[in-house]
Amino acid sequence: MRGRDDEWTDLMLSANAGDSVAYQRLLKAVTPVLRAGARRGLARAGQPIDQSEDIVQEILLAVHLKRHTWDPEAPFAPWLFAIARNKLIDALRRRGRRVFVNIDDFAETIPSEAAPETLPSGEIARHLEALPQRQREVLQSIAVDSASIKDTANRLSMSEGAVRVALHRGLAALAAKMRSV
Repeated sequence: MRGRDDEWTDLMLSANAGDSVAYQRLLKAVTPVLRAGARRGLARAGQPIDQSEDIVQEILLAVHLKRHTWDPEAPFAPWLFAIARNKLIDALRRRGRRVFVNIDDFAETIPSEAAPETLPSGEIARHLEALPQRQREVLQSIAVDSASIKDTANRLSMSEGAVRVALHRGLAALAAKMRSV
């Protein structure tokens, strides 16, 4: 019987080969797991769990922007959960908390070393520059500056819903650009 990790790994392999349907299936499959892990981590840190959606969005954005760094010879889940753990820690640090985040909130294993980047950061920056200004500002704020959706909305004078829409549209446009590389 195939496990969840095998299925996710296969979906990521297909997604990185250009299969957008597989990528959507992967994101749909991992989101509830990430949401549950973010809620557990926030609760353990004594933080309100209503911020879990912001953390999940940050995790998904990081996965999208760094998916080319995943080693196709390695299982996908440990790579995903390492990103999730780091994004949760970042979110807690922004709230002024120093806490221990149990990796079991996300998974059982973590890769021992980061996979090397296969796409130069200058090329990623070039793709970002080609996005409409508002999408670029939202992606920059959330993915690069690690701001929350709420903080991004306040800084850019947008509603949180508009930030989420710009984030998703920007990710979709960026994914299309990256596939054409």
